[in-house]
Amino acid sequence: MKVKVIPVLEDNYMYLIIEEQTREAVAVDVAVSKRLLEIANREGVSLTTVLTTHHHWDHTRGNAELAHLQPGLAIMGADERISALTRRLEHGEELRFGAIHVRCLLTPGHTSGHMSYFLWEDECPDPPALFSGTLQPGLSHLPNSTVPSLPLSDPLSSLGDALSVAGCGWHLEDTAQQMYQSLANTLGTLPPQTKVFCGHEHTLSNLEFAQKVEPCNNHVQAKLSWAQKRDDEDVPTVPSTLGEELLYNPFLRVTEDPVREFTGQVDPAQVLEVLCRERARFQLDLEPPQPQARALLALQWGLLSTPQEK
Repeated sequence: MKVKVIPVLEDNYMYLIIEEQTREAVAVDVAVSKRLLEIANREGVSLTTVLTTHHHWDHTRGNAELAHLQPGLAIMGADERISALTRRLEHGEELRFGAIHVRCLLTPGHTSGHMSYFLWEDECPDPPALFSGTLQPGLSHLPNSTVPSLPLSDPLSSLGDALSVAGCGWHLEDTAQQMYQSLANTLGTLPPQTKVFCGHEHTLSNLEFAQKVEPCNNHVQAKLSWAQKRDDEDVPTVPSTLGEELLYNPFLRVTEDPVREFTGQVDPAQVLEVLCRERARFQLDLEPPQPQARALLALQWGLLSTPQEK
């Protein structure tokens, strides 16, 4: 199994997964269709399927054009809102592409129909892979759908989704408890060597926040130094592994004492809720957005109330 990491838009990633014996290819979260086809043609593979993590436009905007350019293409996901969807997937469903197995894992929280994809090959020494998606830029993620979306460069776009390197995303359509269940009981039970391919490049700011949460965590400090070098060289930081994430990702460390102390909570879902709110506050401090966007995000997370005691 070969994975091509394809940077697109402001900070998105889409992926081309190649079964090297049959030369069949599967794409994940097609944002720019012609860019994907260029790479598929260059690799000499036959693109047969698109797997979509969730319905947000920067993960689906290329689906309709791709379906037009590739008649018979299968476009799969768990949400009817996905553009050009041809088959709706269920939690636990398994797919097969040559030697590649795909297990579909429903991971609600960011959206109610968010699906992550766990891929592996039998009798292969290479580790399995997880494609976990990421957050769409813009205020359309927030409950007030009457507010126009922001440009891709707006800092409100820079939080992750079900799972990203050193972070996760807002539980927009579900509760913090459901997000916790997705992270801990679904993704967190996969093999620690699993490679994590997320949908956005937010590693540096995620780790800067992780350092604020756990300033004495040596794993956070080491990963942050590494990510800063990658950023200087303009090189992607994906993939990480689940085992690594458990060492430095505060959203997977909600039962650890330093993370509980930072949030002032003990219940894992409540710890996660506070982490999400504090991550939003941290991003606003890094890159203040337009006044309207800041006010709406502040209302969404209760940042206009009495400052939280630490």
